[in-house]
Amino acid sequence: MDKKEVRVRFAPSPTGDLHVGNIRTALFDWAYARHTGGTFIFRIEDTDRERVTDEYIQAAIDTLKWLGLTWDEGPEVGGPNGPYLQSQRLDLYATWAAKFLEQKDAYKCYCSADELEAVREAQRAANQAPGYNGNCRDLSADQIVKFEAEGRKPVIRMRMPDGGTTFTDLIRGEVSFDHNFVPDFVLVRGDGSPLYTLAVAVDDVLMKVTHVLRGEDLLSSTPRQIRVYQAMGVKPEDYPVFAHLPFVMGQDNTKLSKRNGEVSIAWYRQAGYLPEAICNYLALLGWSPGDDLENISMKELTELFTVERVHSSPARFDMKKLEAINGDKIRALTIDEFMTWALPFLTQAGVISGTPEELALVKQALPIIQERITTLAEIPPMLKFLFVKEFAVDADSLPKISDSQSKEVLKVSYEQLQSLGDWTHESIEGVLRAALIDGMALKPRIAFGAVRIAVTGSHISPPLFESMQLLGRDKSLARIKASL
Repeated sequence: MDKKEVRVRFAPSPTGDLHVGNIRTALFDWAYARHTGGTFIFRIEDTDRERVTDEYIQAAIDTLKWLGLTWDEGPEVGGPNGPYLQSQRLDLYATWAAKFLEQKDAYKCYCSADELEAVREAQRAANQAPGYNGNCRDLSADQIVKFEAEGRKPVIRMRMPDGGTTFTDLIRGEVSFDHNFVPDFVLVRGDGSPLYTLAVAVDDVLMKVTHVLRGEDLLSSTPRQIRVYQAMGVKPEDYPVFAHLPFVMGQDNTKLSKRNGEVSIAWYRQAGYLPEAICNYLALLGWSPGDDLENISMKELTELFTVERVHSSPARFDMKKLEAINGDKIRALTIDEFMTWALPFLTQAGVISGTPEELALVKQALPIIQERITTLAEIPPMLKFLFVKEFAVDADSLPKISDSQSKEVLKVSYEQLQSLGDWTHESIEGVLRAALIDGMALKPRIAFGAVRIAVTGSHISPPLFESMQLLGRDKSLARIKASL
């Protein structure tokens, strides 16, 4: 295998939407390929057709596209080493399994599920590590005939040699496994379908993968994959180089779950997180760009990413930090870019229908909320007061303008604003400050809070005076009057 060109792969088995852990792996693979000028391969492991559906496969493709993690070989792109769906490569796996049998690297195992469970129970009782005991390793011809006559459907097992496996992990250094704890493993099920350990190793060799960056949970499967490489006749110097990425933990130091942040990337997309913010934050989970950098672009990521800077210790997922980075990315958008991201959220929420007048008003309104939001999903509730046909104050805000002081504030505000000639946010602010802060000796929060609720319908809104300018004189005065 020519290792001058780096070839990495992201090979999910999408049984649902891709999650944080999946995408962190994809991101590191992509960044390493781009940093080295190598090839990023996207491969789908879909031999489990009951759980891996076409819908989930398409969702995985769409997610990577949305994140900007473009691939050089894979679905919709093609390439010289396809097909890139394992379900379309079954003949290849069957051919190699047959070759392993012929070479005596593998053998047929006729043990039933009940027999295997009985062995495991005996091992547990004897405080031994559970695993296959080699019962079918050296069956006689008569034993095989007997099992076949009973109608048993054999699996194909790889024969693990004595000794151990040692390899150098780019993140963890030298790693060794004693084969006493790596029993003969199944390559092919009784129904002829391949298992992960066969398919992944065959594909990595045939697709000329040079580096395997993947989660730490797959570390223990490495000696099995190396055993398959050996049986395929691959020289040790041509094995892919492994780099096992650290776990991502929740804030409570437990494995990431829905309870502490592990939700699908589709959820973050719907919640209004920018793809670059997600990639930026996930890059920091287990990797450091150095110099205390945290806010980096995708271009900077590809320039700075090296496996040597990946930590071996677990990373901790911090939702607040992701929100902060997302807010920074939103504030860095141009107004045209911000408009492009905002419009789908406004239309899906039913705030606007997309008329030219609405679009013009949205473009005017976006600059006054850009500094105040952390996710795109906050845009519709912030701006709906500008477009609502039948205005009403939110039920939870209504009591805050029902007391006598609030009524007096609204009465004075209405009287002063009625005579205002120049309806700009500067003039609106000047009149209200003079009337409420100077005239009534109120604190700004008390004075302007009632006006904010009356005009926007909520105590949470864009800046008040800019909001009133955008809403216009007639609507602003009508809403204050209605609140009285």
